[in-house]
Order: sequence, then structure tokens, then C-alpha cells
Amino acid sequence: MYPTPPPAPHRDFISVTLSLGQSYDGSKSWRRRSCWRKWKQLSRLQRNAILFLLTLLLLCGLVSYISVADPWRAVNGRSAEERKMRPADPPVLPAPQKADANPENFPGVLPQKPKRHFRRRPPNLQIRAPGKDSEDRRQDDTQRRDEAVGDARREENTQRTVVSWRGAVIEPQPGTELPSRKAEAPHKPSSQAPRIQNQAASPNERQRAVIDAFRHAWAGYRKFAWGHDELKPVSRSFSEWFGLGLTLIDALDTMWILGLRKEFEEARKWVSKKLRFQKDVDVNLFESTIRILGGLLSAYHLSGDDLFLKKAEDFGNRLMPAFQTPSKIPYSDVNIGTGAAHPPRWTSDSTVAEVTSIQLEFRELSRLTGSRKFQEAAEEVTRRVHSLSGKKDGLVPMFINTHSGLFTHMGVFTLGARADSYYEYLLKQWIQGGKKETQLVEDYLEAIEGIKRHLLRRSEPRKLTFVGELAHGRFSAKMDHLVCFLPGTLALGAHHGLPADHMELARALMDTCYQMNRQMETGLSPEIVHFNLYPQSDQKDVQVKPADRHNLLRPETVESLFYLYRLTGDPKYQDWGWQILQSFNAYARVPSGGYSSISNVQDPLNPQPRDKMESFFLGETLKYLYLLFSDDPDLLSLDAYVFNTEAHPLPIWVPPRGA
Repeated sequence: MYPTPPPAPHRDFISVTLSLGQSYDGSKSWRRRSCWRKWKQLSRLQRNAILFLLTLLLLCGLVSYISVADPWRAVNGRSAEERKMRPADPPVLPAPQKADANPENFPGVLPQKPKRHFRRRPPNLQIRAPGKDSEDRRQDDTQRRDEAVGDARREENTQRTVVSWRGAVIEPQPGTELPSRKAEAPHKPSSQAPRIQNQAASPNERQRAVIDAFRHAWAGYRKFAWGHDELKPVSRSFSEWFGLGLTLIDALDTMWILGLRKEFEEARKWVSKKLRFQKDVDVNLFESTIRILGGLLSAYHLSGDDLFLKKAEDFGNRLMPAFQTPSKIPYSDVNIGTGAAHPPRWTSDSTVAEVTSIQLEFRELSRLTGSRKFQEAAEEVTRRVHSLSGKKDGLVPMFINTHSGLFTHMGVFTLGARADSYYEYLLKQWIQGGKKETQLVEDYLEAIEGIKRHLLRRSEPRKLTFVGELAHGRFSAKMDHLVCFLPGTLALGAHHGLPADHMELARALMDTCYQMNRQMETGLSPEIVHFNLYPQSDQKDVQVKPADRHNLLRPETVESLFYLYRLTGDPKYQDWGWQILQSFNAYARVPSGGYSSISNVQDPLNPQPRDKMESFFLGETLKYLYLLFSDDPDLLSLDAYVFNTEAHPLPIWVPPRGA
């Protein structure tokens, strides 16, 4: 055994720090050196993580500052020209009466003291939602103001309130008189202003069926696609086109007309809080004008809610770069965030229908805001198209070049896609402006004669009158369902004093459009049909190619049925519309909510849903069906309103006497 080794000797150490004349006294310099040593003691990973968090906080703060500061800069940076903006023409229709004169608050809105410049108010066109009295309206308005962001400054000792919003100055209150402007008003508001009953009659059985269809469609949109452009009802999802809540905006005035107040207020709240146009997205000038701009203007007129006019002006301003072309013919697309406009990727052409079917909306926006730029840009297009060569007895080609301003693809004439609403807007602009712009109606009348001379034929064996197409002198018996707008347009023109034989042609074409639905096994029209021109015992008048047998829930047939019933009183048109609604319910209704376009109108056992509900089904199709089933001629009177090509009613500026 070895002896245990002795323990190691214990040694103590004392550490002494010599500061050479400096002593620790809690000074900042000492703390800085101490913090620096602690920082150096951290690992590289720890230091990088801390630097990343600090950078992220800095960026978030910068973004927040920019988002808050932009509205203030927009307000304070208003140009002198905008400060002096005046309406180009005096109001031609009386202003609506509001239950409460206090302004609402929205993000970026600054209360201002009353000023002498003002916006026009809408004419007295409000439809009171059925079953609601004025007290309900006041309570709803109060609740809505409480939900808005910020506080509104109330002016108790003045009769008008002017709100500055994104550099624009907005309206005096209804009934306000501005003595300094009396000398500028050559016209007084017409005593024959459009009037609609404050309390709409209770809907009848067929109208209640339309309301049920709308609620079913809206329930699907609300549950599966809220705030998005379009519902995909079969897959219970959504699709985006512009990312601007297209279906919701398109349906605003439909909800108001149908008396769906709860749904309207919920949609209005989304528009107030969620609809923002400052986003990097391309929109089609035509589609966004007729659906979004038209929808906002119509909602403003029917409800009297200034929110919709403010949104409309903001959106209209963002569309204006599309007109900045060498020819003044607008590009088809514009980025509403950056202002960059361009033609389609594959061509420098725009379609004639698109550039000539935005005028109703831009003219009305100018009338309401007092800014002439919208109307001038749109009407310049009309003037240039009017003077172009290449027409055939008033018929226009389908394409126009944005650089040269000339028609392209000459010799092809149709009333279907790419040309249809050109003819519609010639008539409707003339009506909108009080039937004073003779150039418009002359072009329209010439075009109708061109249709009769070159495009009108009769089918076999039932002798159905239809409108075909002409390509380089060769006639084609092809007719788009889109052409079924024409019976209603012809009837509207006859109602406003155009030749009586237009109504006869309207009736004949209406029968044809009905047969395009009736002769299909589902009772729904295909997108395109071809007519049989030769007597054959085993052939129907209407023939469909496999690629054309889909139905997109389009409104054109029921649109014309509405006009024909409203202007003739013949109940068969209501019955035909009722059959079409039943067919929609049988073959397009999706149990979980919504309606779907279908791929095969000839197969009732398997119509093959396409999983898409277009926004115009709510904005147009169901609206026209509801109006078709109404027996009240004053419900959106055709002497007071003109419908844009997306079924959004806009007021006629100078109603004819006795209207």
C-alpha cells in the first residue's frame, strides 16, 4: 500500500486594478465602456438578431409615418386650381333632403370651415328602402357615424358643411342657397324632377322570388368570397380580377332597389372601411368604369350617401391616365396605383365598344363634381369616332388603334362582342343630356338603318328576325346573346320619340331572343347561336355549336324583357322572364349558396357548372328581373333615369316636361 499523498498547498490570489488617476463614479463614459464590453461578449448570432429586430422596428415606424402623413399632405398640398374649382354647370335637378346634416368621418377626412365653392348634390332621386321609415334611417345614420374612424366636427350654427377629402371640396347641405352664385345659374332645378315613391309597394310573388334568389346568391358571396371580386360557388371559394370587391360594388344599387337594407348597410360599411384604390393593380378601363364607377354613382344617387361619390371621384381620377395617348383614344388598361396605362399585351388596339361605352359615367361624374376633365376626355373619344372613315352606313368596325386613332381590322361588322354597347351609348347619351346633342342621335339612327340594310335576316322555319354579322361583304348567321340588348334599346328610343318602326323591330327581335332560350333543353340561352337560313323539316331555327353552348348568367334577354314590358304593358314579357328565372333556379343554383354559370344548356341532366358567378348576375340580371315583375312605372322611371350598360341607373339631366 502506498501512503496517501499530501494535499496541494492552498494559494490565494488578489486582483488589483490600477486606474491611474481615474476612479469609477457612475459616469456616462464608464457606462458606455461597460455596455460596449457586454455587447462584444455576445455571440455573433445574438448581435445579428438584435440588429434585425431594431431594423424591423425602424421600418415599421417609417411605414406608419408615411401612411398617416399622406392624407395630410394630400389635403394641405391641394393646388390653387382645385381650391377654385367650380361646377361647370348649375344643378339641373333638385337636391335630396337628408335626415341629418352632420358629416361623416372617414380616414383622411379633415373638417373644414364652410367655403363658397361647392359640389353639386344629387337630384331628388332617393328610393326609401321598403319597410323602413325616416326614424329608422336616422338611427342607422347615427350608428354608421359612430362606427366611422375619427370624430366629425359638427357645425351647429351654419347651414352647410364642406369636407375636404383627398384634395377635393365637397357639397353644401341640401337647401343651402348661395347668393353669390345666383347670377351664374341660368337654369333652375326642374319642377318635374324624377320622383319615386318614398314607400315602395310591397313586392309581389314574383318579385319575392327574385329577392329570394338574390339572398341565396349573396349568402354564398358573403360566406365564401366576402370582399373579393367573384364567387366560385361550387368550390366555395373566390376569384380575383381587380381585387376591388367587384360583386359587392356591382350589387349595391340592386340591394337598395330590392329593399335589402341590412345587406346594403353591411356592404356600405365594407366600402367605407376596406375599399382602397391605392394599390398596384391593372384594371380594364371599360369594365371598371361600368361596374365600379357606375355602381358607386348609382348607389350615391339612390341612397344620397356622400361616401359613394367620394369613392367614385377617387376612382375616376385614377382612370384618367388611360386617356393620355397620342390619339386621345384611351388605352384599355390602367394601373390605379401607379397611373401607368397601356394597351393589351398582344396589340396596340382597343375595342370600339370599350372606348365608346364609358361616356355616361364620366359625364355624370363631371356633373356631380364640377370638374370638366372627366366629361371632356370621354366626349373627345365620341367626337373622334364620329369623324372616322371606315364605317358602313353607320356600322363601325370592332377595333381602333390608340396611336393612330384609326379603325383597324376593317370590313368586319357585328352587334356582338367588341361593338355592341357603342350603339347603346349613342342613344343613352342623347337621352341623358336631355335630347340636345343631335350628333349622337343622328349617328344612332344611321346605325339602325345600317343594321336593317346589312345585318337583318329571317330564319327558317319560324321566320325569326335576327341580327347577323358581316365580314368583308360575306354575311354570317351568327348572333351573340349579347345582341339581345338591342330590342330594349330600340324600344327605349321609340319611347323617346324615335321612329315607331323601331318598336316593331324591337318586338320581333325580342321574340327571337326568347326563342334562343326556349329552344334549349334547359330554357337558358347559349352564348352564341347560328340561325338556319334554309327550309329543312328536321332543323330548328336556332343551332348551337359545342364550343358555344355555355351560359354565363347574362342579363341581355331579361334586360330587353324589362323594357318591352315597361313600354308596352304586354304581360307575356313578364311570363317569359319568369320562365328564365325558374330555369336559373333549376340549373344554375348551387345549394351551398350562389349561382354558377353552366357549360351545356342542352343537357338538363348534366349542365356542367363552371364554378363562377359573374358580378353582373347580381348587378344586372336579378335587378332587371325584379323591375320586370314590378307593375309600378315610377319605380326607376324611364323618363327619369337612364341605365348604363351594367344596369346602374343614372339620372336624366333635364327630364322632359310631363315626366
